[in-house]
Order: sequence, then C-alpha cells, then structure tokens
Amino acid sequence: MLSTLDGAEGSEGTVRLLVVEDEPKMARLIRTALQNQGHAIDSVDNGPEAVWMATECDYDAIVLDVVIPPPDGFEVCRTLRERGRWAPILLLTARDGVQDRVNGLDAGADDYLPKPFSFDELSARLRALMRRRVSERPAQLVVGDLTLDPATRQVTRSGTVVPLSPKGFSLLELFMRRSGEVLSRAVLLEHAWDFAYDGESNVVDVYVRYLRDKVDRPFGRESIETVWGAGYRLNP
Repeated sequence: MLSTLDGAEGSEGTVRLLVVEDEPKMARLIRTALQNQGHAIDSVDNGPEAVWMATECDYDAIVLDVVIPPPDGFEVCRTLRERGRWAPILLLTARDGVQDRVNGLDAGADDYLPKPFSFDELSARLRALMRRRVSERPAQLVVGDLTLDPATRQVTRSGTVVPLSPKGFSLLELFMRRSGEVLSRAVLLEHAWDFAYDGESNVVDVYVRYLRDKVDRPFGRESIETVWGAGYRLNP
C-alpha cells in the first residue's frame, strides 16, 4: 500500500525520502518524524511496490525494512543496485546478527540500523548518507560504446565527443541509467521537464529524434528504439 504525504513531489531543496515498512505503527512513526523535519515522504509496505517506486522516482535516500512481504529488503536493495538506482539505502531490521549486517551491505545497502532505534539516530544516519551520496555515485555511465559523464556533462560515442543540449543530456542520462527498460513518454517528460504528461504534447518525440540525430545516426547506430504504444528504450 502506497502512502504519499502532501508535497511528496518536492521542490528544489526539498529532501525526498522513501520509507519501506510493513508494520503500520512503525511506518506511521517514521513518516511523522521525518515529515516534521520538513522532508517529503513516500511510503510503501511491500517489496514489489518498493522496487517500483524506487525505480520510477528519484529519492535522496531510502529507509528500507528488511522483513517485508517478498521480495525482502535484501533482495529489494540488490535489485535496485542492479538497475542502476543509487539512492543511499538505510536498512532497518530487528535482526542484529553480524551475518545479517554483512548480507545487507553485500546487497548494496549503505548503512544498517537495528531495531529498536532512536529517531535522532535515524535522522543523523540519513544526513550522513546524503552528505556522502555525490561522491559515492558512479562517475560515468557506459552503455556499449556510449559514455556519459555526469560530472563533466560530456557524452562520447566510440571516443568522439557528442555535444548535447541540457534537455538532451538529461534524457540521455535517464535512458542510460535505465538501459534496456521501456520508458513511457510520461516518465521521460516528468524527468526532464518536471510537469505531468497531458497525452498531447509531442515534445518528448521531438527530443528523441534530436538524440537519434546526435548519438545514433552519425555513428550508424539504432540504439534508441521506439516501442509502439509504450514509449522508448535504449537498447544495450
């Protein structure tokens, strides 16, 4: 079950967090504590919704309980990392054994907080994770012979620099972070323009043609595919 608090879409400077906790009282306490600090909170109570939300949305951090309806927190964490989703993950669990901590970190978690815990410690750990986030994210994205460097905002294909507009760069970065996935026009529009897709705008189609003219056709490639009735996909 998804619970989205007012303001969860966030604004510039707003910290957006995903809370994954299946125990209603604990979920409510965590949401309230974090919301009272001014954060925008989305909340789900099972593994499939956690994977979907964390894949579709960009979060500053994720608070993830290990013991949730399957897939469990370890598997959710592992799946997100395999999909190139690098939001910091803080695992919560009643388990305090060393092996469980090792399993969580091996799955790609950034930190581990056993229950019961104080909300002051939870907040402090989240702040520490978000401070480290920029330096710990992958420096470059590579799909085949296509490379994108978020730090320098440079794109190359087969070693040749490909100049892109800011919107083109933003769209290509999303395609590369989620290569192989079909991305709807609504997802692409929300990512690059921050407003809802109205079903009539063709701005996404225009920019996809622009990207093809920049990163595909000059190199004899057809990597950005149209999936009819669904959207577009970067074929890895």
